Amino acid sequence: MLCSHSLLLLLLLAAGLWGPWAPRGPWVGAQRREGGLRVGQSDRNTTPRPPSPPRPPPAPVAPTREQLYVGLLVPHTAFGQREYSKAIKSALSVLQRSRGPKFEFVNKYQFSFDNIKQDMLGMTPSPTAILNTLCKEFLSVNVSAILYLMNHEKYGRSTASAQYFLQLAGYLGIPVIAWNADNSGLERRASQSSLQLQLAPSLDHQTAAMLSILERYKWHQFSIVTSQIAGHDDFVQAVRERIILMQDRFKFTILNTVVRTRAADLKELQNSESRVMLLYSTRDEAQIILKEARELKLTGENYVWVVTQSVIENRQTMSHFPVGMLGVHFDTSMSSLVSEITTAIKVYAYGVEDFVNDGRNKNLTLNTQLSCEGIGESKWRVGDRFFKYLRNVSVESDQHGKPNVEFTADGVLKAAELKIMNLRPGVSKQLVWEEIGVWKSWDKDGLDIKDIVWPGNSHTPPQGVPEKFHLKITFLEEQPYITLTPPDPITGKCSMNRGVLCRVGTDPELAPATGSEPPKTYHNGSMYQCCSGFCIDLLEKFADDLGFTYELVRVEDGKWGTLEHGKWNGLIAELVNRKTDMVLTSLIINAERESVVDFSVPFMESGIAIVVAKRTGIISPTAFLEPFDTASWMLVGVVAIQASAFTIFLFEWLSPSGFNMKVSQPQPITPPVNGKNPNNHRFSLFRTYWLVWAVLFQAAVHVDCPRGFTARFMTNVWAMFAVVFLAIYTANLAAFMITREEYHDFVGIDDHRVSDFCSHSST
Repeated sequence: MLCSHSLLLLLLLAAGLWGPWAPRGPWVGAQRREGGLRVGQSDRNTTPRPPSPPRPPPAPVAPTREQLYVGLLVPHTAFGQREYSKAIKSALSVLQRSRGPKFEFVNKYQFSFDNIKQDMLGMTPSPTAILNTLCKEFLSVNVSAILYLMNHEKYGRSTASAQYFLQLAGYLGIPVIAWNADNSGLERRASQSSLQLQLAPSLDHQTAAMLSILERYKWHQFSIVTSQIAGHDDFVQAVRERIILMQDRFKFTILNTVVRTRAADLKELQNSESRVMLLYSTRDEAQIILKEARELKLTGENYVWVVTQSVIENRQTMSHFPVGMLGVHFDTSMSSLVSEITTAIKVYAYGVEDFVNDGRNKNLTLNTQLSCEGIGESKWRVGDRFFKYLRNVSVESDQHGKPNVEFTADGVLKAAELKIMNLRPGVSKQLVWEEIGVWKSWDKDGLDIKDIVWPGNSHTPPQGVPEKFHLKITFLEEQPYITLTPPDPITGKCSMNRGVLCRVGTDPELAPATGSEPPKTYHNGSMYQCCSGFCIDLLEKFADDLGFTYELVRVEDGKWGTLEHGKWNGLIAELVNRKTDMVLTSLIINAERESVVDFSVPFMESGIAIVVAKRTGIISPTAFLEPFDTASWMLVGVVAIQASAFTIFLFEWLSPSGFNMKVSQPQPITPPVNGKNPNNHRFSLFRTYWLVWAVLFQAAVHVDCPRGFTARFMTNVWAMFAVVFLAIYTANLAAFMITREEYHDFVGIDDHRVSDFCSHSST
C-alpha cells in the first residue's frame, strides 16, 4: 500500500500536477539551483560577488479576447455535418466581405468556426434529449443565441418538441433565430412573448397569400376548415386580422368556421352557401377531410379548396385530393435549410455588431453564465436587450431584387415569398402539385399567377357562390304593390292567383280571437299569409331568371325606416343590421336612406303633384322692383350712389380749379351774369347728390357741373353707369310686368320649398 502511494506521488511530480509544491517551469528550478550555488561559494570564499546586471522588463502581453459562442441546432442527415460545416464556413467568409475587412466586435470577442457549436436532433426528440442539448452542449459554453433550423413537417410530436425547446430557450432568456418548416409549432401568441425571430414564412404570410387569391377572382365569401392541428386557432385569428386590413379595398365575409373533430362537422358546409374553403390541417388529416367532403358533394366544379403549407408538405399528393386545388408553399428541402444557415449567422453577427457599437452596452457582456445545475443566474438578464438589436437588423439579401431581411415587432419576417401551387394531372395522369405563380409580400400587386386547372378540369374559375342561392327578403304591405290575403283555410296554401306564402309574425298568441281578422296559417310557431301584388310578380320573375329561392318575412316593427336618435328602424334597420338580404316594397328614395343602403333603379314613380295658387293678373305695387333682387338694389342705392357722390365732391373740393367752397363776401371782381355774382357760388355736397340723382334718372333739371378735371371725369363714369343700368332695368321691367303662368321646378321630395312651403308662398 505504501509503495502504491509512493508511485502515485512520483507520477504527479513527473507530470507537474501535484499541488503548489510542484515545480512550475525551468525558471523556478534555476532559481533554486542558483541559490544553492551562492550558499556553497560563500562558505568557501568570503570575497563578495559583483551584482548581476538588471533583467529587462517583460514584453507587454496582448489582452485576451472573450469567446463568443452561438448554438446551431439542425436535423440529422445522411451526410452528417459535412454540408453544415461547409455552410458555416461560407457564411463566415461572406461576413468578412459584407461590412469592410472585418466587424468591429471581433476586437472584443473571438468568433470563428469553432465558436459555432453544432448539434443534430432527430425528428421526434425526447424531452431528455432536448434538455441535454441545452444544458450540456449550449449552456456549458455560454451561447448568446441559438440558431434553430428544422425542416420536419410531421406536425405531431415534432411540433410538441419544437414548442418545448423554444419555450425552454425563452425561459432562459436566450434569443432564438428560427427557420422551422413546421411553423404551426411556432405559435403566434407564444412568439409575441418570447425572444424568437422567424426566418420562414409565417401563418400571417400564408393567410395573406390565400386571401390575395380570393381577391384576384372576386370571391367575397368563404369558409374556414381546420383540424385540431397545433395553431389552428391562430390561423383563424390571422385570417380575421387580414380581412380587417383589406376591408378598405375588398370586402370579405366568413360564412362558417369549422373545426373538424368528427365526420358530421362538415355538414355545416353542406347547408351553407359557401363554395370557397380555406383548409388548414396536416396532410393526413386533409386526406380524411377531403374524403368526407367528396361524400357530401362538397368537391367538384363549383367548389374551390385553398390549402396551406401544412397540407402540401413535400408536394406528395394523396388519393382523395380533388383536382384543381390551390395552395401556398415554400421550399423546405435540405438544400433550402442549408442556405438559411448563412442568413441566420448574418442576422446574429449584425445584431452583435450593433450591440457592441452601442456605447450604452460598454459594461455588458454576451456571455450568459447560465447553468442547469442551479449555479449562477436562472435567466440571462441581457437577453431581452440583445434580442432588440437582433430584431432591428437589416441584412442584405443574397437574391437579386429581394428586399433586405428585416423583422416586425413580433419577430416575423417582413418580406416573404410564397409559391402558388395547383393540383393538376401530370404526365402519367396522376395528380401533381405544380407551381403556377408566386406571391411577394413586398410587391404592390403581390400575386402573379399563370394558367390554372380549375376544379372539375374546367378552364374558367368558378363563381364562388352557389348556382341557386337562398335569400331572406323583408317586406311591408302597401297596395297595390304588396297585398296580404288569407290563405286557403283547408290546405293552408295560396292559390295560383293569390300569391305566395309570407311570414307575418312569430307569436302564435297573436292569433285572432274572433273571425273579424283574416285567418292565418301557423307553422313552427310562425304565422303566414299570402302576399300578392306588383312587387311579388317581379320577385317571382327574378327568381326564375336568376335561379334563387327566397323567404318573405314582414318587418317586425311595421315601419318603413326613419332615423331616430341616431338609429334606424323598420326596413332600413333590417338592411343596416344585416338581418335580411334585401327589402321588397314601395319605398320612397331620399338622401338619408341612400347614404346607408343601396336602392335599385326605380321601376315606378308615383309622380308627386304640388298645388300652387294661380296668378290673378293684378300687378303688385312693388312690381317695379322685380327686375333686380334686394342685393342689387342695395348695391346701387347704398354703394354706387354714395361712392360716386362723395368721390365727385372730394375731387372738386381738392382741385385748385374747382369751385370755391368757402363762404366769402360778395366782391364785384367780375361783372354779374344774369343778375348773379359768380364769386358767391359754392359747390356743396347737397349739389353733388342733386347732380348724381339727376344723371341717374336723366331728369331735365338745373344742375351745377364741377370744374375740376378729375371730378368731371368721375361724373362721366357715373353717367355711363346710369345709361347701362337704365337700359337693363327698362328691358327687364317689361318682361316682369307681363302676366304669365308659372311653373315651379322642384329637385325632388327633399326640396326645401316643399318642406317649408309657407316661406315661399309668394312665389
